[in-house]
Amino acid sequence: MSPASDARPSTAHSLTLVVGFLVAVEFASGILQGFYTPIFTDIAEHLSIGDADVNWFEAAQLIVSALCVPLLARLADLVGHKKVLLLSTAVTAIGSWILVLAPSFTTFLIGWALQGAYVVWLPIEVAIVYRRTADSGRQSQLTRRAAGILVGALELSVIIGALTSGALVESWSMPALLSLPAIVVTACLGIIWLGIEDLPGTGRGGIDWRGFALITTALGLAMAGLMAIRLEGPGSLLAWLLILAGVLVLVPFWRHSARLAEPLVDVRLLATPAQWPIQLTAFLFGFSVLGAQIPMSTFARTDPDVVGYGLGADAGFVSTLIGLYVVSLAVGAFTLPLTSRWFGARNALVLGAVLVAVGYALWLPFHDTTVQAMVNMGVAGLGSGALVAALPAAAAAAAPPERTGFATGMTNATKTVGGAIASSIFAIALASTGSLAEPEAGAAPLLGYLTVWSVCSVAALLAACGLLLAPKHVFEHSSESVEVLPGI
Repeated sequence: MSPASDARPSTAHSLTLVVGFLVAVEFASGILQGFYTPIFTDIAEHLSIGDADVNWFEAAQLIVSALCVPLLARLADLVGHKKVLLLSTAVTAIGSWILVLAPSFTTFLIGWALQGAYVVWLPIEVAIVYRRTADSGRQSQLTRRAAGILVGALELSVIIGALTSGALVESWSMPALLSLPAIVVTACLGIIWLGIEDLPGTGRGGIDWRGFALITTALGLAMAGLMAIRLEGPGSLLAWLLILAGVLVLVPFWRHSARLAEPLVDVRLLATPAQWPIQLTAFLFGFSVLGAQIPMSTFARTDPDVVGYGLGADAGFVSTLIGLYVVSLAVGAFTLPLTSRWFGARNALVLGAVLVAVGYALWLPFHDTTVQAMVNMGVAGLGSGALVAALPAAAAAAAPPERTGFATGMTNATKTVGGAIASSIFAIALASTGSLAEPEAGAAPLLGYLTVWSVCSVAALLAACGLLLAPKHVFEHSSESVEVLPGI
């Protein structure tokens, strides 16, 4: 690391000012995460597709997000964090504007997938603050405080985004409504350009492009297989051959990665007894925290007088439900140190996973009123907050010092892959027809929603079991560093 690259930036770029600019970026991130959920039913009507097919948007975006994290994080180390933050923001802005102009399902799917580049913003922002405070003597403390401010802005803007779309959807045209997040993200390009210093990268070596190609192929084949099941049914031989091919591609990917000193994915670390249970838990947790968002929205908007189930709620209530869920997430995260002292660090996380399982299991008998929906999501949110807050810290504690960044990033990546796979499965479960070209108008079958809630509940219970397999000392050590909620 050269002295020039670590030189302290000019005093004009004080830490407070830099964090202020980054808060604006996280505000845009929260808008993206909260804005669309209340209006998914309206988007489906705008595109003339069924509720089930909206899940494919989430699946595509989550796959792109999962691939973006390790690739762009590595690129940031090589060429500089500001450059990659600008690149990812530009891609997100392009995707956002495609949504505004999209005339069809396919075009909207492409735009939605490109939007997934925003997932790397928070990790890069934390890295910018970490490097900016290198000479402060309080690097870790200042970075944690800045991360807390950034995540606070994120959570607040999620609620703002949800309330805004819910309030405007009845009076604005869909293109005009979708232009709001596109404008916010585009404005971030100027904020980053003017407000963030451009320091050179400090990484050495290159990018593991072969590993990236292999993991992309594996995920692409698996998603293609799930899409084939959606179109042709579970009896499709082609679908299962594609899924099997995706699984088999993981074998050369694993062998290739295990031979490299700096692989895209450090499979040797992931296979250690202390690490794999945490990453498995993150993967299973992604089913509910990411994969179930769209089904929750479409179920709430379904009219029970027409199809016999649903809450018959408007977009405004879905906004309220999102706000309640985000608040319960925050409560679950910020009370984690207290519950860790009461029950022990690992048991507190097991309790969190059990609460998620209970919250989604409650949907099975109790899904007829808005009060029941709010109770269900509140319970699930409390458990989700604990898991979101502590899993990255546990992964870091289970990794050697030079690989903590990779380990924490992988909890986000595995969670995202889990969400993408769940979204695809849920799209199949909720499908009311076998064609994407001419989808049947109307709602998905109730059995599909019962399947979604059951899968989320079982996945959370398996996550609780996975946590019990990890060494207890990992959680005891990591609980000391849990101070903020590191993202949704």
